[in-house]
Amino acid sequence: MSLLRQLLPFALSLFLASPALAQQAPVPPTLAAKSWLLLEMGSGQVLTAEKPDERLEPASLTKLMTAYLTFAALQKKTITLEQSLPVSQKAWKTGGSKMFVRVDTQVPVDDLIKGMIVQSGNDACVTLAEGIAGSEENFAQMMNREAQRLGMKSSSFTNSTGLPDPNLYTTAHDLSLLAGALIRDFPEYYKKYYSMKEFRYNNITQPNRNRLLYIDPSVDGVKTGHTEAAGYCLISSAMRDKRRLLSVVLGTKSDSARASESLKLLNWGFITYDAVTVAGKDQAVATLRVWKGLQKEVKAGFTADLVIAVPKGFAEKVKSDFVAEPRLIAPIEAGQKLGMLQVSIDGKPYAEYPVIALEAVPLAGFFGRLIDTIRLWFN
Repeated sequence: MSLLRQLLPFALSLFLASPALAQQAPVPPTLAAKSWLLLEMGSGQVLTAEKPDERLEPASLTKLMTAYLTFAALQKKTITLEQSLPVSQKAWKTGGSKMFVRVDTQVPVDDLIKGMIVQSGNDACVTLAEGIAGSEENFAQMMNREAQRLGMKSSSFTNSTGLPDPNLYTTAHDLSLLAGALIRDFPEYYKKYYSMKEFRYNNITQPNRNRLLYIDPSVDGVKTGHTEAAGYCLISSAMRDKRRLLSVVLGTKSDSARASESLKLLNWGFITYDAVTVAGKDQAVATLRVWKGLQKEVKAGFTADLVIAVPKGFAEKVKSDFVAEPRLIAPIEAGQKLGMLQVSIDGKPYAEYPVIALEAVPLAGFFGRLIDTIRLWFN
């Protein structure tokens, strides 16, 4: 399980645990949008949100799930970047934004991915869906299974493109889970494709519709979306000083508005909060005694840097304490929860995060288990 998915259920809403800290919380901006959310990727903290659980039409933000499953297929070697996929009549006839593939031709997967991400090509999405799952209907079932696995409890997918459908919906919260998973699970593909500013195919050059790629050099993705019902939507991510924020803005009035409102949200998060590294990647927060194991100890920590956001002026007041699970008995699996890291600011509770085993501890042999059983009688 990824670090962010471990942290999200445990990350406390900022300042809710402490009225004193709540008084110091930065005042969030008001956006001209239906729904929005700003996520600190390093810790899973939601810095601010407005109607994050309201069901809305995702439009082309749906393509994030299509991309996620495409990258997963590449990782599993179900398909390859060099492989060419056939363009069906259905893919060719699909309406909306297009990559302009030609029916009954073969198109490399690498080009289809660029057409899907940069050009938001619906024809590219259907071609990929059919190539991976046999049909777009089968692919939609895969999308819904993956959504459940990622914890997207308020989402339903019916196609690979985001074209309007009564049973196609999601939320800002769910989209933050999806976009965060894509960035985290497939960093090489994210870096390769999502910062592309234009793509030329079939002698047609189309620009990336994400205006922030041209405005702010710290922004490196993610995806735009638009239908009449959904309005103008944008999920964007920016990295500044090794700190990544993810913004979800849904239902603005125009292309320029989704860009300006998203940038407003990102800038607010970077300006009003500092990043504090509480624990390093693969570094032991604690070394714990293990009973009946082949090894007597296990290292506990995080598989990625734990970076939390705190309001300006509070960084020096951050403290953390590790609370271990009582009496660890082998076998211990790598990734198993071993306790909680409790974070406080100025002596007041702030958040807590699950700490996991950084290594496995297999069961000891018969005599080793017997000796520890006897020792446990006296402990």
